[in-house]
Amino acid sequence: MVARLGRIASWDISLDGTTPLTMDALARLTGSLDADLQATNQAIVARMNSPVALIPQLAAHLVAAGGKRLRPLLTLASARLCGYQGERHVGLAACVEFIHTATLLHDDVVDESVLRRGLASANAVFGNKASVLVGDFLFARAFQLMVADGSLEVLRILSNAAATIAEGEVLQLSTQNDIATTEDQYFDVIRGKTAALFAAACEVGAVIANRPAAECEALARFGMDLGMAFQLVDDALDYSANVDELGKTIGDDFREGKITYPVLLAIAEADANAKAFWQRTIGAGEQTDDDLAIALAIINQRNAIGRTIARAQSFAESACAALEIFPLSPIRENLQDVARYTTARRS
Repeated sequence: MVARLGRIASWDISLDGTTPLTMDALARLTGSLDADLQATNQAIVARMNSPVALIPQLAAHLVAAGGKRLRPLLTLASARLCGYQGERHVGLAACVEFIHTATLLHDDVVDESVLRRGLASANAVFGNKASVLVGDFLFARAFQLMVADGSLEVLRILSNAAATIAEGEVLQLSTQNDIATTEDQYFDVIRGKTAALFAAACEVGAVIANRPAAECEALARFGMDLGMAFQLVDDALDYSANVDELGKTIGDDFREGKITYPVLLAIAEADANAKAFWQRTIGAGEQTDDDLAIALAIINQRNAIGRTIARAQSFAESACAALEIFPLSPIRENLQDVARYTTARRS
């Protein structure tokens, strides 16, 4: 499934191992939902407005930074896949984006990030206090949108996701600098901090369409597995992309002592010298300017990037299989293509 392994700059990944996947998958999904996405963007901008000047200023900085709008796209696409014809999906897609953006603001403060999507992060421009408080504002806006929707089931799904995201972030903090972290613990972290919102974003699309429980569960599984694949690729990119492609500083996970899948694989097969290296750099946080290059060399020796992508591909294929319960249609194919594209992306 992976034609060439190693640094992401040489990836040539596709469903069958021969034809590279491109951004076309995401572009097709976006194009098929253009009217819905425009309405969602209008709702986002309207709800970001506030008489407190700093809030729209910081919000405008976030909008200018761009982003794929993947999570709200999943809500819009899931609703359309289920035959939904109303307008509730627009407000809920905006809600999902607010939850996501709020977590990004808080994450960048916690991680002391200076770049987000290739631009200075909000905390670098406006400061930590403003970023945290505007993140709180966006969370509040998200809950206003949940309440406005009027469905207790939607409120349950999205509020549970918000709580799970926070739990995942705290769990990641507790495993930081701990080289004894297990694979199960790692997957618990990414299931919470990333995949839970993907799952909720998809599930609410089926819920508002009043689809049977089996279809709601299938879309939740699709979102969960897609989110797992997405985070695995993110973790691989941090050790193998370049800053221009990725839009954030390379090696942040290493410098912050985060235990991600490439590091887990490298630690699991480390000899005494490598184990001592990981204990010093990740465990004790004692790093020199040369250590990132050494870490990359060890990771490449163990083919940890290629193996991480292979694990992501297994989640992506599981996500695609979850949608087989739905009749074949362009929107189903678009969603499945996006899942497969996830493992070929470079940003």
